[in-house]
Formats: sequence, structure tokens, C-alpha cells
Amino acid sequence: MSTYLVRRLLQAIPTIFGITAISFLLMLATPGDPITLITFNPNSTPEATAILRRQLGLDQPPLVQYLYWLVGNDWVKIDVDGDGVGDVYGTRRGVLRGDLGQSIGLKQPVIDVIMERVPATLLLTGSAVLIGYLIGMVLGVLSAINHRGIFDNITRIVSVMGNAVPAFWLGLILIIIFSVKLNVLPMSGMRDITKTGGGFDLFETLRYMIMPVTVLSLGIIASISRYTRIQVLEVLGQDYVRTAHAKGLAATGVYLRHVTRNALIPVVTLLGGALGTLLGGAVIVEQVFSWPGLGRLVIEAVSKRDYPVIMGSVLISGILYIVGLLISDMLYVLVDPRIRME
Repeated sequence: MSTYLVRRLLQAIPTIFGITAISFLLMLATPGDPITLITFNPNSTPEATAILRRQLGLDQPPLVQYLYWLVGNDWVKIDVDGDGVGDVYGTRRGVLRGDLGQSIGLKQPVIDVIMERVPATLLLTGSAVLIGYLIGMVLGVLSAINHRGIFDNITRIVSVMGNAVPAFWLGLILIIIFSVKLNVLPMSGMRDITKTGGGFDLFETLRYMIMPVTVLSLGIIASISRYTRIQVLEVLGQDYVRTAHAKGLAATGVYLRHVTRNALIPVVTLLGGALGTLLGGAVIVEQVFSWPGLGRLVIEAVSKRDYPVIMGSVLISGILYIVGLLISDMLYVLVDPRIRME
């Protein structure tokens, strides 16, 4: 297990570097001049603008800018006045040392801005994965056991609808019904500071989570139930299951001990992909419900053209996705010890 984990971590390193390159290329491809956004002063002189450009390293070729963003420029003397001689050392420590830059709009370190939002997103996506897997697996098993029955047909129809319904549309429908019409659930946000005083209140947070978690988990329920159904039907046709029935074992024992246990092993492998899908879906859901997570931060950063926050958010999201895949691989080994990762 430890050897496999180390090997998977080493394999993830090139992927992370690829994510940093994509983040930087997206920034370069974005129209507009970052200097204009930073200064935001129409009276700024060309000389002052040129000095700021050299201080930030934006006068360098794209490859050099990428290296400075990655490893920092605090070891390089910068030619501030443009006379060809280095004057002062840079101030960036680089992504590899935890420095994602400074937010243009918030004037705060990007890493601090992102870390404030990550817990809210993990709470939302983690809850959606847990609920989606539990309900999806139960529905899939029951659907397979009642193959071609009424419950099976209804479950298959609902699973197709669950994958087809847009998240933003379902979110708006839930808001109209439960917040506007019935007024039983809060419309947006994560907590009511008039009730919690700005602190954390579990019951209050759960009330705010109900609708966004429902929207996020619906797609997982649909996918997991359909995949579980396929796996259970495949296991039901195996010889050892027919042998268990022939020996007179109780149907409940056969389903729990032999069928479900073996059929759910492949379902675990979907965890990493589900987390990645949720991180993408969270961007829309968090915006609809004004949930203060990483997805909403990305939308805000794009609207304000806050390039450092966009690049940092893409990088952190990619790392979270890789971690999800790693956890999925580890769970696969744990649920089936017979599998050896060579």
C-alpha cells in the first residue's frame, strides 16, 4: 500500500506541473492588460506604468514569466529604471513555495483568499458525494433485484432525468418552491449572521445546505444507481451466486454477502471522477445559491478579471481532483484486499 501510494504521488507531480502550465496559458490568452487593472488610474504616466511592468516581470518573455510565477523572482535583481542594471530583488516566492501572488481586486494574498473558500466547497461537495453514493447504491441494488419490475423502470427513468436536468434550472426551481412560495428554506448564503453572530451553527448551516446539496447530489445518484444496477445484474449471473441459491441460503444473505459486496467494488473507482464533476458543477450551484465557496470565487474573479485568483483557483481545483483520484485508488485497495497494485 505504501509503495503504491508513493508511486501514485510521484505520478501526480507531472500532472500538477501540467495544470500550472494550463493556468498560466489561460492567463496569457485572456484579453486585456493586467497593468491597467492593477493601477486603475487613467492619469498614470507611461513611465510609471513601465516601471510597474518591470517590477512585476511582465516585460519578460512568457516562458520567463512562467518560471518566475512557478519558482519566484526573489533571487533575481530587477531592472526597475530600465537602464540595463538590476536594482532590487523581486518579491515573489513562487507557486512551489506557496506564493500564488496578490489578488488584484481584494489586495490580499491569493492563497489566503482561496483557503477561505475551500472549506465551504469541500463541505458542499463532500456532503453531495456521501449522500449521492448512499442513495445511488441503495437504488441501484434494489433496481437490479427487482429487474424489469415497476421499481426498476421508475429508477431508470429517474436516473436519466437526473442526468438530463441542468443544475442551474433545478436550483432555481427549488428556490421558487421552498424559499419564495413555501418560505421554509433560506434562499442563499451559508448562514444567517443575525442568528449565528458570525460563528458556526450546525443546524443553521444544514438548513442552508439542503437545496445546494440536493442539486449537486442528484447527478451522482443518477450515475451511481445506474452503474450499481449494471454491476449487480452482472454479479447475479455468476456461478457462485447460483450455487448459493441452490444450497438453500436465504435470499437476503446471498444479496448482502455475495452480490452487493462484490458488485460495489467497481463503484468505488467512480469516486475520483465524481469529485471532479462536482468541483465543476459547484461553480454553477454556488453561484445560484450564493454559496461562499471556491466556485463562486472563480465567477467573481472572472468578472473582475482578477488573473492571480483565477490561476490559483484552477491550480487548487486541479490538486483537489488529483487528491480525489488518489483517495479513490486507496479505497479500491481497501475494499478488495485481493487486488495487488503492482
